[in-house]
Amino acid sequence: MSAALESIQPVAAAVVKATDTLFSGRAVLCDGAMGTMLYSRGVFINRCYDELNLSQPDLVRTVHAEYLQAGSEMIETNTFGANSVRLERFGLQAKTREINAAGVRLARESVRQIAEKQSVTAFVAGAIGPLGVRLEPHGKLTREEARAAFTEQVRALAEGGPGVGADLLIAETIASLDEAEQVIRAAKAEAPELPLIVLLTVDEAGACLEGETAETAAERMQAWGADAIGCNCSSGPAIVLSVIERMRKVVSLPLAAMPNAGMPRSVDGRSIYMTSPEYMASFARKFRKAGASFVGGCCGTTPSHIRAMRGAMRAMEAQTEGVEAEDAATAGSQTEPPKTEPPALQDRSRIGAMIAAGEFCTLVEIVPPRGIDSSREVEGAAYLHQLGVHAINVPDSPRASARMSAQSLCVQIQQQVGIETVLHYTCRDRNVLSIQSDLLGAASMGLKNILCLTGDPPKLGNYPDATAVFDVDAIGLTRIVRDLNHGLDIGKNPITGSTGFTLSVAANPGVADIDEEIRRFEHKVEAGAEFCITQPVFDLRLLEQFLRRIEGFRIPVIAGIWPLTSAKNAEFMKRDLKVSMPDEIIERMARSASPEAARAEGVLIAQEMVAQVQGEVQGVQVSAPFGKYAAAAQVLDSLLAAPGAGR
Repeated sequence: MSAALESIQPVAAAVVKATDTLFSGRAVLCDGAMGTMLYSRGVFINRCYDELNLSQPDLVRTVHAEYLQAGSEMIETNTFGANSVRLERFGLQAKTREINAAGVRLARESVRQIAEKQSVTAFVAGAIGPLGVRLEPHGKLTREEARAAFTEQVRALAEGGPGVGADLLIAETIASLDEAEQVIRAAKAEAPELPLIVLLTVDEAGACLEGETAETAAERMQAWGADAIGCNCSSGPAIVLSVIERMRKVVSLPLAAMPNAGMPRSVDGRSIYMTSPEYMASFARKFRKAGASFVGGCCGTTPSHIRAMRGAMRAMEAQTEGVEAEDAATAGSQTEPPKTEPPALQDRSRIGAMIAAGEFCTLVEIVPPRGIDSSREVEGAAYLHQLGVHAINVPDSPRASARMSAQSLCVQIQQQVGIETVLHYTCRDRNVLSIQSDLLGAASMGLKNILCLTGDPPKLGNYPDATAVFDVDAIGLTRIVRDLNHGLDIGKNPITGSTGFTLSVAANPGVADIDEEIRRFEHKVEAGAEFCITQPVFDLRLLEQFLRRIEGFRIPVIAGIWPLTSAKNAEFMKRDLKVSMPDEIIERMARSASPEAARAEGVLIAQEMVAQVQGEVQGVQVSAPFGKYAAAAQVLDSLLAAPGAGR
């Protein structure tokens, strides 16, 4: 054996062993569309994109690097169409080996430069696309010719073994089961050491080209020897999710889901995919719940989509790891870390004491300013404190707007006014290190009430290109705060004492998918939530239904109340913010003869809602729209005038 081969062998063996972790069932974030990214950089659609491995290697490397920086753990080579049948259309069939080898080399160089620099592991998947012609009897190409073409490409992608060639193979956008069989047999004969993922593309009914069902296709591909199967491309995330769910019922193989970002639309002569990163991220969670291990995207998916999907998957992992850690501790399979018991709820804060005693709480929301002058907000807090309001709620850059930090305003209000605050804390902008640092700092400055939120995505705000973090979501954040209350950091390492927070979470009784909201709320309660503040409620029937559905895991609920300022304000909340707004409320606001009358009507409606919910909830949080603190005070007038209101 030559010295060069000897040096390769240990690397290859290590990569083979590491690649096994990809098929352990853990979540693996893949990349998105190569063609979409090349097209966006001005490469005409009539070019051979695979040939760019030779003529424009820097361009291909750049796309790989962007996906790796977005969080991809597995990137595909730019060889989707690099089989001899497709390359023949461009007169490039003689360069099949050269194009494929270059594709592997460029991906490998990108992994080395980016992934290693970030101290993460990433794998190179040799991408194999369909031949682009139909096999006999539906077409002229024989099965033997198809297998020969796939064999040639597999040989080039695998050349040098794992760590030098591709680490694994992925055959994707395969519409015909005949073609799937040939690519599986070619891969297993030519490169049996490389794991193979096979992804079908289906019609809107979830069927293959010749009409086979997803279940039939899954069983056959498993029998032929695929190491993982799944669905990609197709008409978007919803149909891919359906196929994955159906496949899971009949096979035990790892599953992969890599949909298009919806269907393209023609805009100014260019094909544009309209599905947002946030929408793809929501399906990343659904794919994982359905059993998919490999999650990524196909046509129209960009690094922005992958970055959002990474955040969603990390949030799920944090929740799962928290549950698994608790289960392991309960089973005695790990040493219970030393805990510091937090003070009793009634001893942590005034709000905690009221919650513990079953007293009715009144809170008013004050939004931080856009600049550095918080005098108006502090004066508003002082005004409300004098009236007897129990605490001030401070949102954390609501609607992803750039404002003074909520933590800073909370400290100023407590120090200058003396009224207690509830700090809204979101996961949008912070990783788990920053979260813990912020919360330790908040506790040290005397902030004792925390509302754990996932946070609005940046695209809603005035800097839509800002990067979201979302290492955890509200459920994971709740666990972090609970552990800090017990003197433990996220790694279960002891800290000095308990943070002593009164821990609250949010709920939205008017959300469209109420089943998912109830499920998440139950997880928040299990994670340690001690009371809840709802989003603004206008349809009290929805609040009543929500309260009935959480009876089995009920914690004290504080209802959100928003005094409307105009019919336009009501329409905006219904149409733009998707708030459940009864038509009769909009009609009442529309009948107002003047702006002043409309504001008075909005206060009256809010007062009516406060009166109706008093017997059902343990408090109300009233918003002060556009900084109108007097309007919030008017809504609470009957409560603040009552004996024991806390003047």
